[in-house]
Amino acid sequence: MRVGFGFDAHRLADGRRLILGGVHVESDRGALGHSDADVLAHAICDAILGAAAIGDLGGRFPASDARWKDADSMEMLAQCAAAVRDAGYAIQNIDATIVLESPRLAAYIDRMRENIAARLGLAAGQVSVKAKSSEGMGYTGDGTGIAASAIALIEPL
Repeated sequence: MRVGFGFDAHRLADGRRLILGGVHVESDRGALGHSDADVLAHAICDAILGAAAIGDLGGRFPASDARWKDADSMEMLAQCAAAVRDAGYAIQNIDATIVLESPRLAAYIDRMRENIAARLGLAAGQVSVKAKSSEGMGYTGDGTGIAASAIALIEPL
């Protein structure tokens, strides 16, 4: 078995949609990025790619490439999962955490898990998504940013 860790963070900005795990979250602010800035999907991409030792999200979908402007991060996740399979590995489970002061995410978590599982070819029970606040500390606590981390377990096919 192999384990990979992923992390992503983005600034929050007015006039952007907040997309997490492919779910539109009702919010006055959204993550700012070249793609749709789905920090959850991005962290999971890096976790699965890292577990297979086949690079990272930025290497596969560089911000310098106009093709990825406003790209759907869930499609990027599906492509990363395919690359992991092509490298000879099966994804076994994902555990991810989103750090955001507001809005609260409990009502969205199950849909995020289902979306992620579908793109990875997993059952929803193989995907854990948690949401935490940082108690007002740092960029996630003061409302200027959002972060996510993820760990993935893979094994040879």
